[in-house]
Amino acid sequence: MFKKFIICTIVACSTFSQAQQGTSSPYSFYGIGSLKFKGTVENQSMGGLSVYTDSIHINLRNPASFAGKNLSFYNNEARPVKYAIGTSFSSTNLKTNTDTDKAGNSSVDYLALVLPMGKLGFGFGLIPFSSVGYKLQSRNADDQIQYRYRGEGGVNEVFFGVGYQLHNNLKIGVDAHYNFGSISNTNIAFGYNDQGQLLQYQSREVNRSDIGGFSFNFGLAFAKSISKNLELMATATYTPLANLSSENTSQFATISIDSTDKEFVITSSEVDLAALNLANTNLTLPSKTSFGIGIGRPRKWFAGIDFSLLNTSEFSSNFISVDNASFEDASSISIGGFFIPKYDSFSSYFKRVVYRAGLRLEQTGLVVNNESIDELGISFGVGVPVGRLFSNANIGFEIGQRGTTSSNLVQENFFNVSLSLSLNDRWFEKRKFN
Repeated sequence: MFKKFIICTIVACSTFSQAQQGTSSPYSFYGIGSLKFKGTVENQSMGGLSVYTDSIHINLRNPASFAGKNLSFYNNEARPVKYAIGTSFSSTNLKTNTDTDKAGNSSVDYLALVLPMGKLGFGFGLIPFSSVGYKLQSRNADDQIQYRYRGEGGVNEVFFGVGYQLHNNLKIGVDAHYNFGSISNTNIAFGYNDQGQLLQYQSREVNRSDIGGFSFNFGLAFAKSISKNLELMATATYTPLANLSSENTSQFATISIDSTDKEFVITSSEVDLAALNLANTNLTLPSKTSFGIGIGRPRKWFAGIDFSLLNTSEFSSNFISVDNASFEDASSISIGGFFIPKYDSFSSYFKRVVYRAGLRLEQTGLVVNNESIDELGISFGVGVPVGRLFSNANIGFEIGQRGTTSSNLVQENFFNVSLSLSLNDRWFEKRKFN
């Protein structure tokens, strides 16, 4: 199984290094793009709920989950080594007051590994932080194309975390993230003569930022039996404000565009950003605080609620700025849970299937044309047993809406499908001889 994980790692790293387009949202035009959900398909299928932790699934949202107690079916020697990889596909219908369009994209969403070592647990992996992927255009009063915009890239994270079982009921953890990636934004201005005919040459501006820097996330996880069949869980995480470095370039060019929209550079010149003190700038990522609480019967059912506050108003960048947009503090609430008919059934495979569902409401913190951009998602999914040691394959679905058609904005109606493998194995096992 370790060889399979190495192969998955190589494939995922190759995909991330090619700056996969994980969004088709026009709202990724702003800031560093649309923020990606930092969680597994299991979390996503429960409306983004992350308060639940156990010994056989990776929880990417809370590093305290990397720790845990030894398991009785492992002779109280250890916990399983956990692998996880997830992918997704999204189909989006875009709507304005006057037009509609469709878009779709797919991406690798995470790759992670958690190693148990006594009361400690170590986790590391690769996940996307934000994604940029848009193609927009505006028209003048004569219904001619005036500007064309496109963007690509995003920010990814390599993380390493450690969790510790502080008490039978309490775990703590911290993970460090190295954020890296590039964002490219292109603006083409179209010109016309007095007869309204398109000029032979157009003007193009390309701005690029190469981003890098560290951020951290701290977590607590509490679990306690409150009766014979009920267990209470509570979690808290805090991500401090982080300053990343941004190396920037800007280029102006005169181009021609053929009938297939292919662009040919006639002349170009680099902007002297150093003279403007913009060649190297800081980019501030906002702080985030999350709380969760839930109750359930172990290996049977669970229901919980999460609340997160993201201080998006702290976001700042001297180089990445847009006149008609601003950021306010964001918040989100997730409600969800799961049900397992009978986790250890030998007579029915489907009784061991995990059924999940949830709801999330989110204020993204983005304000465009004085309109706050909100998001709603309804999700459901299943986890089916595969292999041994309670490994499973997961599929999740989400339908939702983002944005509004007010103030000449875009409303997105999306449908997401997510797939993942959550695998467990033993690397070290004591051999016993009679």
